[in-house]
Amino acid sequence: MQFFKEKKIYDFMRIRFIAISFSFILFFGSIYLFWERGLQYGIDFSGGTLVQLKYESVAPLDQIREILEKQGNFQNLSVTEFGSSEEVTIRFLESNDNVSNDIGEYIVTLLKDTGKFEVRRADIVGPKVGDELRNKGLMAIAVSLVAILIYIAIRFEWRFALAAIISEIHDVVITLGAISLFKIDVNLDTLAAVLTVLGYSLNDTIIIFDRIRENIKTSKKNELSSIINESVSVTLSRTVLTSGLTLVTVVMLYFFGGEMIQGFSLALIVGIIIGTLSSIFVASPTLLWFQFSVLDFRNKELEKIKRQQEKERHRTMYEKGII
Repeated sequence: MQFFKEKKIYDFMRIRFIAISFSFILFFGSIYLFWERGLQYGIDFSGGTLVQLKYESVAPLDQIREILEKQGNFQNLSVTEFGSSEEVTIRFLESNDNVSNDIGEYIVTLLKDTGKFEVRRADIVGPKVGDELRNKGLMAIAVSLVAILIYIAIRFEWRFALAAIISEIHDVVITLGAISLFKIDVNLDTLAAVLTVLGYSLNDTIIIFDRIRENIKTSKKNELSSIINESVSVTLSRTVLTSGLTLVTVVMLYFFGGEMIQGFSLALIVGIIIGTLSSIFVASPTLLWFQFSVLDFRNKELEKIKRQQEKERHRTMYEKGII
């Protein structure tokens, strides 16, 4: 399916400085958010307890908060609505072992006079487990970036690999900046969203890089910017179709998937948009800044072909008993 004229070449590199300037603003703005606000770790990474209640009528938040504060068993207590006025989440760091024996029954006993409700969810994560999950999550992102660097360096060329890594770091930082801006809890679901963004962005970048490499071999043009424009234009319909359909699906999840996956969906929405744009306006222009030479690449490819032909010639001579 073609959304754009098949043979029309769009001059994407002409606006690369504007696009990069916009990316710099988002990138360093995200870093500023980390510095000033940081990330809001969820129960998975910070440790503690989360209890979700569903009332038959409007939840009395002030009464719930007052009752729990009087107990003296709850540190960093937070009582908030969860999606609707009937549902409420209670978060805290337990300081008494008796609290975590059966947290559901304990909460029911304390709040029995606040109205009819049921316990929908009760999660308890110790601080050591939270630290371990957080460290393993950061390690997963770091290992992913290293694996991407090695894979692209082997499949393409070291400048392609560095360009892809710069683009991937750009996408991760801006996605985390959005998570900080919208105060999304950083938990295992959010980590899964970030890793998904890494894979999605890499897929787009690989497709464009593969087309650039093929066009370098076949095109008569010697200017890399012209080859990049041609490569991106050829893959533009595929990019719009894939990213557009994926984005529509994730937007539906955000609005109709429920409160539980809204943070995951929002992180994916930002990541898909940024990842798609960075494949065109960050990864590709980086090859120009690294002064990637089209002529040198073609010469290297010719040398590879010559070596392969020489090996084939020697193998044929050996099979015929000439050598």
